[in-house]
Amino acid sequence: MHSIRWVVAVSFLVACVPGCSDDTVGPDDDAGGEAEGGHAEGGQAQGGDSEGGAGGQAPVDPCAGFATEVVDVQYGPDAGFGQRDMPGIVLGPPHGAGETTGSFDVVALGNGGTITMGFGDQVISDGEGPDFIVFENAFYAGGDPDSPFAELGTVEVSADGESWVAFACKATEAPYGSCAGWHPVLAGSEESDADPHDPAAAGGDAFDLADVGLTEARFVRIVDRPDTTGLAGSFDLDAIALVHWTCTR
Repeated sequence: MHSIRWVVAVSFLVACVPGCSDDTVGPDDDAGGEAEGGHAEGGQAQGGDSEGGAGGQAPVDPCAGFATEVVDVQYGPDAGFGQRDMPGIVLGPPHGAGETTGSFDVVALGNGGTITMGFGDQVISDGEGPDFIVFENAFYAGGDPDSPFAELGTVEVSADGESWVAFACKATEAPYGSCAGWHPVLAGSEESDADPHDPAAAGGDAFDLADVGLTEARFVRIVDRPDTTGLAGSFDLDAIALVHWTCTR
C-alpha cells in the first residue's frame, strides 16, 4: 500500500449532531463514507487539502498540545469517511458529541488500517498518570456505560519514528482495557466545556508512557483491530491531545 505524508495547519470540520437531516450518514455507513473519487486506493488518501488544511482555518498553535501532522496513513477495506477532509480533520482539539452520540469529525481507518501522528516540536513526556489521550467517536448505547459502541484500535508510541512499542490491546469484550476507541468524547461537545488535556474530564482513552517503559515519545500510531470489526466498524480517529509535554520551539 502507498503512504502519504502531510505537514499542514489544523482545520475543523463542523460535526453533525443529533437533529441532522434523515439523509445524513455516518463513519460506518458505506454510502456516505466515500471521499471524492471513491474509497482510498492502495492506502492513499483522496482529496486532502494542502496548506491551511480542510476549510482553510487558521494554523494551530504548534505548542498547544495536539497532533500537528499526519506522518503516514494506510487505509484498510471499508475506509472512506472523512478522507476528503484529511489531514485537518484529525489535527488540533477533539470535537466530541457526548456520551450517547458519536461525532462525525473523524476519519475512518478501515479494517486493519493504520495512522501515524506527529507532534512537531512537542515531546510527549512521562508525568504522573496518563500522558496523552486518543479520541475516537465511541458512545454508550442507550446511555449504558456497560454497553460501549466500540471500534477498537491498538496504540503504539515511538521516540524516533522507527522503534515502536504497543500498549496491550487484547480484549474482545468490554471492558476493553488498554485499547483506544471505547470511551465517549466529552471535550468539544455541546454539553461539556471540558479541558481536552484533562483525562479526568475530557473523555476518550488515556495512555501512560510508563506502562510501556518510555520516558518520552514523539509519535503515536493507531492500528485498527481487524479481529474486532464485528463489534461495530473500524477505528475512527478524531484527535490526540497531550497531557504531559514539552515544546522545544
